[in-house]
Amino acid sequence: MRIRGGRLRVGRNAADTSGSNGSRGGGPVGGPSGGAPTGSHTTGGPTPGGGPPGDRPPGNDPTGNDPTWGGAAGGDTAGGDTSGPASGGRSSAGGPDSAGAGRLVSPWPRAAALLLAGALPALAFPAPGLWWFAYLALVPWLLLIRTARSPRRAVLDGWIGGIGFVIAVHHWLVPSLHVFIVLLAALLGLLWAPWGLLVSRLLGGSPSARRAVAAVVVVPSGWLLIELVRSWEGLGGPWGLLGASQWEVSPALRVASVGGVWLVSLLVLAVNTGVALLIAAPPARRTAGVLLLLCALSVTAIWAWAPRPGYADTVRIAVVQPGIVAGPGSVARRLDRGEELTRALAGRGVDLVVWGESSIGAGVWERPETARRLTELSRRVGADLLVNVDARQTDGSGRSGIFKSAVLVGPDGPTGDRYDKMRLVPFGEYVPARSLLGWATSVGKAAGEDRLRGDRQVVMTVPDGERGLRIGPLVCFETAFPDMSRRLVHDGAQVLVAQSATSTFQDSWAPAQHASLGALRAAENGRPTVHATLTGISAAYGPRGERVGRPLGTDASAAEVFDLPLARGETLYGRFGDWPVYGASAALAALCAVEGLRALRRPVPGPPGPPARTAHGSPERPGR
Repeated sequence: MRIRGGRLRVGRNAADTSGSNGSRGGGPVGGPSGGAPTGSHTTGGPTPGGGPPGDRPPGNDPTGNDPTWGGAAGGDTAGGDTSGPASGGRSSAGGPDSAGAGRLVSPWPRAAALLLAGALPALAFPAPGLWWFAYLALVPWLLLIRTARSPRRAVLDGWIGGIGFVIAVHHWLVPSLHVFIVLLAALLGLLWAPWGLLVSRLLGGSPSARRAVAAVVVVPSGWLLIELVRSWEGLGGPWGLLGASQWEVSPALRVASVGGVWLVSLLVLAVNTGVALLIAAPPARRTAGVLLLLCALSVTAIWAWAPRPGYADTVRIAVVQPGIVAGPGSVARRLDRGEELTRALAGRGVDLVVWGESSIGAGVWERPETARRLTELSRRVGADLLVNVDARQTDGSGRSGIFKSAVLVGPDGPTGDRYDKMRLVPFGEYVPARSLLGWATSVGKAAGEDRLRGDRQVVMTVPDGERGLRIGPLVCFETAFPDMSRRLVHDGAQVLVAQSATSTFQDSWAPAQHASLGALRAAENGRPTVHATLTGISAAYGPRGERVGRPLGTDASAAEVFDLPLARGETLYGRFGDWPVYGASAALAALCAVEGLRALRRPVPGPPGPPARTAHGSPERPGR
């Protein structure tokens, strides 16, 4: 075929879909060096966004007829413009022209944006306390991931954002860990890597209504599984669970009474996912709006119908906060200050006096006069003292070493009730794999000697006139573990009592974040909670998570009395436990099953056919 004025330029015309073998500037169909003609859908070849072969994840239908949650990582050709970047259209692979992401294709600017996006949720926690921001804070991160050019890029986006989240939520650990926190964040950030792929698969491109529904269910479920895994003590414990940012929001506390902090996290993530769909997925906006309305209606239903704890009586508990006591002889001077503040409580009718963590320091508890002083103090005040000692002791199984223990002292001396802290702070109270990571003690303020851990939880009985008040002690960051409080209430605790010390992080967000956990534990279990510290913030909460009395700030050296309502009955969370975690696991399992069935039903591609030829030859050897 002859064309007047010149030959036809094969492979450069947008209307040519022949994919001629050996075309100038491109390889054969599906070849590693070839680029499909602009606007074509070449099976097995590179994506229109210019990515390498294999960028299209399994399950993406190149015809754009994906009925559910398939779709390319960050892109979906269904109903969209499939023209490539050369024509200024949107890339089906979610490339630089997708969703305005062109400025964030370069690796370093994109990585910086992801670190910042991952760090944003930290603003919802105390001390900033922008609780409402939690429902929007993850949207930038979600929008960035959905523009990933490939599954590998989506995984990397999840990891980098996870690093930003870990550093922001735990930044107050820098004085103790120094540069080690970067390594810690890089390791924990890996938990978000598969979540990035999940977000890309479900939010990328133009999600259908069915895929939007799946996204609002499965994306929060994936996040919840991350929270569950990192709640393991060896990974630092459940600090910074997203649902914990809602500790002062009454509707959220009601949700916590039904499904614990886990259900609150699911709610927050569902709203973020719905907002991301509203912003970036016009075809799914109506579905996203309906799903957000369902979230609001669910919270309203819980508020109206979830059982509330009934009030039975009140108990008067005093908290003693010595404040900052530093310098030589600080251990002895702290004991003196605690004793002075406790004497001032005489005649105020308190039922129990609670001191903070390590209120009796190393070496002091072993002295006989210490027990005598505390016994006399209990007689003077007319109430038992719950103190906390950090000393070498022997437990019931005969182990000897340094235990961090809650000890009850009455008018006749120590009652024999003692709880040894079970869950220790990594690096703060022990060094994991010390033979390998012992060097951390020379870099930061890691524990020079490992503490020993207790082997069981204890419910103590405090004499209270004709009745006995049953208290469940927790030490330090054990208040972050929902299962420990639930176990104590199941064993009969009427009041949860936490003893803490955060003086190392006095000027950071840590004291406020730590104190806020008491509200969640109270609401989850329908039991009042007391949070007593050495240097603030000390606070108390009622059975519904409501704040009781006046908290003692980090600048206070004082004693405060709280009249706490006792409660009867059982919350749904107390009865059924961590059911939202099981539901999230089931949702992810369902996704895997559907994806597996789709993979099995997908036809196996046959062998490649003979190379296409023009009527009179190829571009290299044109016919004459």
